[in-house]
Amino acid sequence: MKIGFIGVGKLGKDAAEVMAEKHEVIGYDITEVSPENFKMVPTIKDACQDRELIFIAVPTPHDPAYDGRYPTAHLPNKDFNYQIVKDVLTEVNKHVNKDQLVVLISTVLPGTIRREFIDLIPNGRFIYNPYLIAMGTVKWDMVNPEMVIIGTEDGSMTGDAKILLDFYYTFITDGTRYEVGTWDEAEAIKIFYNTFISTKVALVNMIQDVAEKGGNMNVDVVTGALERSTYRILGKAYMTAGMGDGGGCHPRDNIALRYMAEELGLGYDLFDAIMNAREKQAKNLAQRLVLEANKVNLPIVILGKAYKPNVHYEDGSTSILTGHFCESYGSKYKVEYDPTEPIKAVYLLGHMGKHHDYEFPEGSVIVDPWRAYKTEKNIKVIHYGNTRL
Repeated sequence: MKIGFIGVGKLGKDAAEVMAEKHEVIGYDITEVSPENFKMVPTIKDACQDRELIFIAVPTPHDPAYDGRYPTAHLPNKDFNYQIVKDVLTEVNKHVNKDQLVVLISTVLPGTIRREFIDLIPNGRFIYNPYLIAMGTVKWDMVNPEMVIIGTEDGSMTGDAKILLDFYYTFITDGTRYEVGTWDEAEAIKIFYNTFISTKVALVNMIQDVAEKGGNMNVDVVTGALERSTYRILGKAYMTAGMGDGGGCHPRDNIALRYMAEELGLGYDLFDAIMNAREKQAKNLAQRLVLEANKVNLPIVILGKAYKPNVHYEDGSTSILTGHFCESYGSKYKVEYDPTEPIKAVYLLGHMGKHHDYEFPEGSVIVDPWRAYKTEKNIKVIHYGNTRL
């Protein structure tokens, strides 16, 4: 098929490259991009010309203050900023016709398409199709999605929905399930999926806090029992206690849902509690780091400044949030991240499964919230969340 892809950024580029393995793809972005297997064009008009499917994967950003690297629970509730999507849809509408299907991928709150977007694209056909992809694994996620989410006006399996599914079946894993709903239902599936993960992470990290404060308890024994309880409790994903939920999507999605809860007058706000828990858990970890640093008169070093392993993005980094609280608690030393040369310090292992080959100087202290680093001679290792005697 002939595919146009608008928004070839940190997620869109990999997604479009997967499509280009089977289809003829051209891309457009406001920044210079060098994809592996398709060409870029200079205008949105060019990205729409003679294309059967036109994917739009542009950002719906929050105010930078709501990023998640620093405290957000005290800030007023805000929706996403939809101006980029509106501008792109308005421009796309000038260059499409009813023979072309416009597919929006961007994350939005339930009700946004019906309220703000659909009137901007009368010239083309429209479908909503948010992705469940993660930084660092985009190409794998595209081929092996947990589900394909499709939103149509009335929630029915339209001809356009079938065209889109037939397109995906050319490269996704056989047997992948699909979920079709109204625009509003598809919007909700995507954003509640993300915040469900945040909820799981906050809950298992609460168990870690209980272990730390109550004693005689290894958090992994508790979470292990829970993750194997698949009859009433879901599976093992995100059931290892450690650092808080991060990234460019999950924290901000919880913030946007706080806004939605307020706007709809629900009378309660679970999402505020999730974000508060995330920050309190980072504070508790920071207190332990400061305590250990003061005991041995050493600086604090956090290994893993990015929000997850194998990426360089710092959006929503819980490591940065924890470092912020270390400094706010009056640590004698400025927190350092990922030093090029190892120094004698109190180290926080910010990423699970990393740093095992790092050369820690003798006399250092390692705080491991993942409880995976083995004790070394002349280095104190604290398995945070395991207080068994």
